[in-house]
This record gives sequence, C-alpha cells and structure tokens, in this order.
Amino acid sequence: MQISQALPGVAASDCQAQMLAPGGGRSVKGVPLLVRRIPAQPADKAKPVRILLLGGIHGDEPTSSAIIFRWMRNMQTPTARQFSWSIAPVVNPDGMLARQKTRVNARGVDLNRNFPTPDWQRETDRYWNRVTGRDPRRYPGRSALSEPESRWLDDEIRRFQPDLIISVHAPFGLLDFDGPAAPPNRFGLLRYDPIGVYPGSLGNYGGGQRKVPVVTIELPHAQDMPKDAEVDRIWRDMLNWVGRSVTAQKLADARP
Repeated sequence: MQISQALPGVAASDCQAQMLAPGGGRSVKGVPLLVRRIPAQPADKAKPVRILLLGGIHGDEPTSSAIIFRWMRNMQTPTARQFSWSIAPVVNPDGMLARQKTRVNARGVDLNRNFPTPDWQRETDRYWNRVTGRDPRRYPGRSALSEPESRWLDDEIRRFQPDLIISVHAPFGLLDFDGPAAPPNRFGLLRYDPIGVYPGSLGNYGGGQRKVPVVTIELPHAQDMPKDAEVDRIWRDMLNWVGRSVTAQKLADARP
C-alpha cells in the first residue's frame, strides 16, 4: 500500500498482482528490497538473455518505479518471456517513501555514486567537491558500497549475472548507455544522447568495470508519467532492441 501511494498511476492492486518478494536485502531503515524473478519460457531454453531491470535508485523519481509496475503487467507475453528477468522496481525505498521524497537514501547517500569504480575515493571526492560544489543530493558516501541498498544490488548482479542492466531514471528525457555493445537509437520518443560518465555510477560500474551493457532510460518527468501509448512504445522498442542486438551479441560471444 505504501508503495502504491508513492507512485503515480499505480494502484495497490497493481503492487499485489506483481508477486514481488523480499530479495534478500534491506534498506537503511530496514525496508525489504522487493524483487520479481521470472525465468525464460520454456524453462529449458538454452542461455536466454538475462535482464536486470531497476527503478527508484533515486527516491525523488517516482515515475522510474511506476513505469516498471506498468511494464510488469506485460511479463507473460511471448516476447517478454523469451528473456530471464530480475526486476527491482524500488531500489531506494527510504527515499521514495519519505514524506518529502529524496534522491538520496536515509543516510544521505546518492546510491548512483556509491558503486566501486577506479580510484573511487579520489575521483568521487573530486567530483563531489569540485563539480557539484558538495551538493548534498550527490554525496557519494564514505566508501564504495557503504550502503545496504548498493551492496544488495552488487550482490544481485553477481548472483544473477545479467547480460543487460536497464536502469530507469528521470527527468532528462533521453537514453544513455555504458558498456561493450552498440547502444539503442531510441525507445519510443527517447533518443540516445550520452550524458557523461560519473565516478561511482551504476553505468560506470556495470558497463565499464563488469562489462555488462547498461541502458539508462531517462523519462521526461520525475513526477508525471508518459502517456499510456508512450509507455507501451518504450517497452516494445526496448524488447525489440534486446531481441535483435543483445541476443545476437550473446550468441556471437558463445561461438567457439
């Protein structure tokens, strides 16, 4: 109920219908980090593409979580079921469920600057002090993976071994991409427009360090959902791109 009240266009019945379950981690305040894990069908399909789908890393971007609840309604379609999924729609529940939603978690850390990247301490200190002017909304924490939410997400990446990470944010209205593959041109009205590489970001860590492609979907608004037709177009374009590009790359990598 709390989650549905925090998200635009998401009813309590939507939350209950998606069969989310505790994923083994908790937030700073002890809120379980909820996950839905869906194997590919048929279950014996050889090496399906594994997709880690994430929302709500920043708690003041509720559309990033709401759109994932909308997409989860379509997880039983044949196109979606050809892939294996691990879906965490609210990675920062403390920020999302706060009376005044916050980008950071309950300890004031920007989770999207808390992942391990090269020379983390020096680079994140430089970025936070010189580039952001010590902006509290972008505080990277005292050390990489200092926060239970980022530690859990790192554990989930290691456990699930995704072939692709899709992380939804707002409000830049574009696609960003990190990693060893060709980026998508567009999903719906969102076009590929790189926004830079940041120390401690999930894109830098996943795409740069672990060599797992990371698509960052930046919705146009943090509070207002795209129209229904655009929600569906982003979803369809995303699945079609995964089917063409990521699946082909995985098959090529598997060849002797």
